[in-house]
Order: sequence, then C-alpha cells, then structure tokens
Amino acid sequence: MAVDDVEERVGSWMPTADELERLLWGVVALSLIGDVATTLVGLHLGLVEANPVARSAVDGWGLAGLFALKAGALGVALCCRPLLEPAYRPIVPAGLAIPWTVATLTNVYTISTVL
Repeated sequence: MAVDDVEERVGSWMPTADELERLLWGVVALSLIGDVATTLVGLHLGLVEANPVARSAVDGWGLAGLFALKAGALGVALCCRPLLEPAYRPIVPAGLAIPWTVATLTNVYTISTVL
C-alpha cells in the first residue's frame, strides 16, 4: 500500500477542526447535564461536594450557585474561543468536556456506593 493511499484513507475519516469542535460542544452539553444532575442526586443523598469552590457556591446559594459556576465557566470559554486560531478552537470545549465528564463518572460511582 502506497503512502498516498494511506494518507487518502486517513484523511477521509478524520474530522475537520469545525466538526471536532461541534462534536465536543455536544459532549460539553451532555457532561454539563450529567454533572449537575449527579451532583444534585448526590447532595440529596447526603453526599458533600468535593470541589471546595463548588461546595462554597452550593452552600451559599444552593442550586443557583451551582448554575452560576457552570455559566461562568461557559462564559469564559466562549469569550476565549475567538482568541484562538480556528484549528485550535476544539481545545475550548475539550477543556470543559473532559473535567465535567470525569466529574459525572466520579459522581455516578460515588452515588452507586451509597445506594
């Protein structure tokens, strides 16, 4: 198989930066919903928020504090996104999606240990 054939095949299934960014924003939306939902379930079950900043926001302002933190993170991401070259913009949603997905999975595990 020639190198050109490999490059042609790889190039046909590799997403563009725009496609990757769109996919990652979808993951951001799902992970945001998952993180908030599992956090609320955990708090309802008597668990404590592990993140000290989030704990302070939830203790001080309840659900509104949690939403304000998430909205603030989204706001910073959306403000920083235009500062990057288009090829590097997928890093913005990835920077939200990865920790929120990890938080969701951690929350699901923690909830499963108390049920």
